[in-house]
Amino acid sequence: MRIAVGGFMHESHSFAPRPTRYIDFVQPGGFPKLTVGQPIFAAVKGTSVPIAGAIEQAEAIGNIDLVPLAWCFANPAGPVQDEAFERITALMLAELSKALDAGPLDGIYLDLHGAAVADSFPDMEGEILRRVRAIVGDLPVTISLDPHCNLTAEMVERCDALVPFRTYPHVDMRAAGSQAMALLVERIRRGTPWARAFRQVDFFIALPMQCTMVAPMAPVLDERARLNTAAGVAEVAFCFGFPYADFKDCGVALAAYAETQAQADAAVDALKAFIDTREASFAGAVLPAEEAVAEAIKLSRGAKKPIVIADTQDNPGAGGHGDTTGMLSELIRQKAEGAILALINDDESAAACHAAGAGATVALSLGGKSDGVPIAVTAKVLKLTDGKFVGTGPMAKGNYADLGPSALIECGGVKVIVVSRKMQALDQSLIRHVGIEPGECRIIVLKSSVHFRADYQPIAEAVLVGAAPGPAVADPAELPFKNLRPGLRLRPMSNRVS
Repeated sequence: MRIAVGGFMHESHSFAPRPTRYIDFVQPGGFPKLTVGQPIFAAVKGTSVPIAGAIEQAEAIGNIDLVPLAWCFANPAGPVQDEAFERITALMLAELSKALDAGPLDGIYLDLHGAAVADSFPDMEGEILRRVRAIVGDLPVTISLDPHCNLTAEMVERCDALVPFRTYPHVDMRAAGSQAMALLVERIRRGTPWARAFRQVDFFIALPMQCTMVAPMAPVLDERARLNTAAGVAEVAFCFGFPYADFKDCGVALAAYAETQAQADAAVDALKAFIDTREASFAGAVLPAEEAVAEAIKLSRGAKKPIVIADTQDNPGAGGHGDTTGMLSELIRQKAEGAILALINDDESAAACHAAGAGATVALSLGGKSDGVPIAVTAKVLKLTDGKFVGTGPMAKGNYADLGPSALIECGGVKVIVVSRKMQALDQSLIRHVGIEPGECRIIVLKSSVHFRADYQPIAEAVLVGAAPGPAVADPAELPFKNLRPGLRLRPMSNRVS
């Protein structure tokens, strides 16, 4: 059996301050870089990315000749520029053409995200699949997806099965890749495609409410798992949506693949009904930055473990640039001594710290490069690093991070990790790499929305979600959407879009 493997992963925020460029795939923070051909296997080996799980599954099944195409990832930001989309897609399709020249293929597995928007293609994954289909016809194709996928009918129709991760934080990325490969092999052996069904939910679920570790999402995932065991069902896919992409198919969606159309329809209809009846439970709110910091200081006085604040609206994993200063300003104003903020993405300030040297005191215009709101600080440079480390937590274990020249500074009694390339603060190794043990901190502020919970919640006395100004707004209804489909509610139970 001969199977081609590749991937193109991005999560696009239509209103983010920076576009996503080709270089962002060549130099990502915290994930392997753009790789073509045979080097893919070494690049992803031991990492947490889905394609690593797919490769391991193929090796376990045996008698499968894997043909590598191209694979890449870039941190969430604005839409993918056409240059980047065309160059990377061309690389992937060129390798696919070479693979076909060398001999027949039995199938293709692709590691996609599902929430990518290119300048000229709002449904970027749908366009990738269209181009693949134009070359391979009805050859079996399966894909793995991030559950923040804005699933479209075109994606469902153009692949033989799609497998989103089950968890947020995403601790099962490899498992999703493994399952997508197993389904591909099953599809090849059965010889005929499964019936498929697709449904969209009529309201957004904001990122802070999508965490699968707790209600309201945990019961939905339990119901999805139950439905997935029904007779004839190959996969029930639940995509939570990434509510920052301004195109008609943004939002929560479901798909099912099954032996018969009736079985596929029954599975998606049952899950949609389960979600619809719980719409009110998905409404939620976060604390303003001032209240979050005040509460953290109060709780920390009697705590034996760190108080963690999620700076959710500048989440680099949701399109934030990781450089807004609202939460830092509040920490300094309220004299939150003993707090550490991870991170501020500011290559100019990182370079100034390296030029000054460890132990020096330096005046910085810190952060604010994306929104024009830096903070003027006089900082002591405590430690300098090259920004290189390996993830150790449930989400990033084995992933090589390269955040460029980095520094640990202290200003106004608050420690800040300053880096040159952004990364969501989802792994304790980010803090450990500057010589601090996270479990010994009084207050930890993280540029993240939910992913941090996988590695930080177990060491936290309490977790607070705070809202300082930033593009990854906790309430998507605040964004100036223009292209959503009629009838989609930007908040559960209210705010209908016409």
